[in-house]
Amino acid sequence: MKVRFKKLSEKAATPSYAKPGDAGLDLVAISKTDCDSYIEYGTGIAVELPEGYVGLVFPRSSISSKSLALSNSVGVVDSGYRGEIKFRFKATPTFHQHHYEVGDKIGQLVIMPYPQIELEEVLVLNETVRGTGGFGSSGS
Repeated sequence: MKVRFKKLSEKAATPSYAKPGDAGLDLVAISKTDCDSYIEYGTGIAVELPEGYVGLVFPRSSISSKSLALSNSVGVVDSGYRGEIKFRFKATPTFHQHHYEVGDKIGQLVIMPYPQIELEEVLVLNETVRGTGGFGSSGS
């Protein structure tokens, strides 16, 4: 499947898979903006996703060695969005402050199809074994 993308800056790196079989395209930081409550990284990349597809923006596994957490957990790039893909991280309280720098791979983009849902409001939902069991309902 072909997906069109645009480099918004000469510094932008083409999104790429690190290894065959990888689900996520690595994205590289070309800018870093420190704010009071977050750090924002720009990728200089915009995508044109086909209708019926969504781009999910995840942190990389290297986030575990950083003092950062992706602010919105998973970013959503809708098919109609044509702006720059950015990552906004909040600093976490750890002994050593380690952040990504410009030029680092900072996240990954997973592109997936999704169904268009037609909601139907009802007064009663079908019962299941789990029922309304929420947090911790399946044991430890």
